[in-house]
Amino acid sequence: MADIRASDDEAADLVHALADDPTPVDLRRDAHGHDEPHDESVGARLNWLRAGVLGANDGIVSTAGVVVGFASATSDKGSIVLSGIAALAAGAMSMAAGEYVSVSTQRDSERALIKLERQELREDPVGELEELTRLYEGKGMSRDLAEDVARELTAHDALAAHADAELGIDPTDLTNPWQAAGASMVSFVVGALLPLLTIAFSPATVRIHVTVTSVAAALALTGWTSARLGRSPLPRAIARNVAGGLVAMAVTYAIGALVGVNLG
Repeated sequence: MADIRASDDEAADLVHALADDPTPVDLRRDAHGHDEPHDESVGARLNWLRAGVLGANDGIVSTAGVVVGFASATSDKGSIVLSGIAALAAGAMSMAAGEYVSVSTQRDSERALIKLERQELREDPVGELEELTRLYEGKGMSRDLAEDVARELTAHDALAAHADAELGIDPTDLTNPWQAAGASMVSFVVGALLPLLTIAFSPATVRIHVTVTSVAAALALTGWTSARLGRSPLPRAIARNVAGGLVAMAVTYAIGALVGVNLG
């Protein structure tokens, strides 16, 4: 019984510390010496980085498919480069618009939920405190400790405590749709530039081969990066990413060759 009381006291002390100091704390590293990021800001940055890698990957694959398809249909360099520029511009704008709409919708939903939570806290603070207590009880805390935690966090910042525990939302750190749109557009452009520049400056006799090779290498890199960020097996992620890009280029090459022959 003494051990349980002692552990409850330690947890209560931790709650006091968190309430007094809002700075994110890497609890697992402090307790066990693990070199792993656990604060929310690091997780958010990793999500942005992962989205950037995926945007670049989309730029590589879609633009490579277009320029390879055109290169198989015609040997006119101007037409090939123009098709790549069009693919880059259209893809970048599409990515930006889609991301803006998606994040704006998410942000509107989060704001509505936060507004509702603020209203509930104003109209029924006792009921909301009980709800928060039960949430922590459901995570394995004793009734007394859960109530202490709920009271301390509510006293520190009631809205933030309830939004985090009930909704998984940080009211002070909602995603900016303009930033998301800009990041998606830039990452797509960076990825699209590789096949566009490669096919534009390669000799006519080997432009397709050089483009396919460079794209495969770039996809291997983005696959490796995605696997590292997601902590998934490297060989499988790289192979899947490269295979997907090669299939896309093979399909557009076949279509371009078929159309080129029929039109010619």
